[in-house]
Amino acid sequence: MNTSGNFVVKLGGWGLSKILGLGRMGMFLIYAINGLWKPPGKLISTIKHIYFIGHRSLFVICFTGAFSGMVLGLQGYYTLSKFGSEGLLGAAVSLSLIRELGPVLTALMVTGRAGSAICAEIGIMRIEEQIDALKCMAIDPHSYLISPRFIAGIICFPLLTSIFDVIGIYGGYAIGVLLLGANPGAYWDGIYKSVGWDDVYMGYIKALVFAVLTIWISTYKGFYAGVDSGSMGAEDVSKATTDAVVISSVSILVADYVITSILL
Repeated sequence: MNTSGNFVVKLGGWGLSKILGLGRMGMFLIYAINGLWKPPGKLISTIKHIYFIGHRSLFVICFTGAFSGMVLGLQGYYTLSKFGSEGLLGAAVSLSLIRELGPVLTALMVTGRAGSAICAEIGIMRIEEQIDALKCMAIDPHSYLISPRFIAGIICFPLLTSIFDVIGIYGGYAIGVLLLGANPGAYWDGIYKSVGWDDVYMGYIKALVFAVLTIWISTYKGFYAGVDSGSMGAEDVSKATTDAVVISSVSILVADYVITSILL
């Protein structure tokens, strides 16, 4: 009986801690959004983070986009050729990239490269008490540290997604047309006739939602690294960084399904 009671107490404590964490996470997002309009100015800081999130992710986005398009061109050609529909290759590659693979793979790549670094950077500030020092100087840490990263993420994710889509479409062209011999006119005509504003709109909506999720989760995990455990050590930063990447990646996939089911 005592063992059963202890289990119920532990289960209740675990549930309350999760509810507390969700509430704190929601308030964290509200503070970050509210900090967009608070001084000090964010122009220089935002430009720095645009460079970090956008420019420094450009190579991995181009590389991933090229090979994603090449795989789609290869698989699409052999699948469509079985039905004599090679002329639909351009439509298949472009729609797959613009509606689905472009925003999702871009978000996952940026999460692994930039999201982890953002979490680790803020986590180190936490354990070194730099965030507490900002509060002592009457500087809102949400406005100073978090809000510029949100602005940079919202700007960079759609742009990186667009680059991914374009590179991927040319990668599909290189394999499907130049290597396998599909008709180039049919490839581009299929893209022209099949891709509409609704498809592009869905891709951009996904990119914006993924940007908010990635920056929100990464900054939150870093901001509260070691706070609950009270140890404030390097191990807490490592755990927070791992949690940020895993939770962000899972959230991206879940949000992708939800957005697709709404906008289809």
